[in-house]
Amino acid sequence: MKKNLALALALVLLIALFAGCASKTAETPETPETPVDPASSELNVGVFYYNYSDPYITTVRNAMDELLSGAGINYTDYDGNTNQATQLDSINTAIANGTNLLIVNIVETSSPDAAQQACDAAKNAGIPIIFFNREVADEVINSYDKCAFVGTNAPEAGHMQGEMIGEYLLENYDAVDLNGDGTISYVMFKGQEGNAEAEARTQYGVEDADKILTEAGKPALKFYDDANSSKYLVDQNGAWSAQAATDYMNTILAGYSEANGNMVELVIANNDNMAEGAIAALQAAGYNTGEEGSTTIPVYGVDAMDSAVQKIQNGQMTGTVLQDGAAMAATIMTLIGNISDGAELMDNTADYNVDEGVAKIRVPYAKISG
Repeated sequence: MKKNLALALALVLLIALFAGCASKTAETPETPETPVDPASSELNVGVFYYNYSDPYITTVRNAMDELLSGAGINYTDYDGNTNQATQLDSINTAIANGTNLLIVNIVETSSPDAAQQACDAAKNAGIPIIFFNREVADEVINSYDKCAFVGTNAPEAGHMQGEMIGEYLLENYDAVDLNGDGTISYVMFKGQEGNAEAEARTQYGVEDADKILTEAGKPALKFYDDANSSKYLVDQNGAWSAQAATDYMNTILAGYSEANGNMVELVIANNDNMAEGAIAALQAAGYNTGEEGSTTIPVYGVDAMDSAVQKIQNGQMTGTVLQDGAAMAATIMTLIGNISDGAELMDNTADYNVDEGVAKIRVPYAKISG
């Protein structure tokens, strides 16, 4: 009996010893794990465009797609189709599906509400958000430390456009003054109400030209329609579209002509798409063909789209302001690279034009003329 009891005790001890070893093996090591490197986390980028059909936005999207693909970064593009509700739904869905970086070309710019909602969605998810192209209020950017904006200095394009117009008119005044009344009659095509770029281009494109003219002793520009107190025609859909400008210009040409002595002598447009729409209507009426002997109404745009630059070279358009889509995309990629490397969002931006007190980077414009 004693012998059996001893064997049983020994067996119990062996089982306990074995169980202890197994338990120790399963325990979490006492030494702390190495922190996860943010650079090793896989980026899933959502890029939200206000409207795929915008020609300038297409240049940015093509450049972004190429850069993101070249960097091996997972990304998905979303078309807001000029609908803010659609875009916000896409943002929330993307976050729910694991998107961990938002790149947003906001649809609605007349108030900060939409951008703030997008920013808050990113903040609640703890992920970075980079707005681009369409101006976002400083208070939105400053509401979240992982938020930034890449765009332009909105007034700069208007100033450049106005300077080009004023200088061209002084050099070619008599040729442009088709009515011979000593004053240049113009039409302004505005892309969108409440948009910072549209507001600045509409204002300074005329003001700066007027300044140059009046300082040289010439009259200020005169909007072709005295009954229009706004002194511009706006794309009612906010799409900055060629079709809107074509329709407007066709209507104008039905009542304003050289034969009537009231021809529109200058076209100023907030973007190249509207400028080219106006040119299409002018060409249908026999103007701006680029052929020898053809009368060319000076037409100015913004963006320096390839097609617009070609029209300038062909003598069908007079000038534009370069808004560099590739540079916009490359600047955004600098911030994406910071996130990918685990750096601060605004690191490596010393060589960029950054606003004081807010994380906004400004991509410069440039003048393009014949």
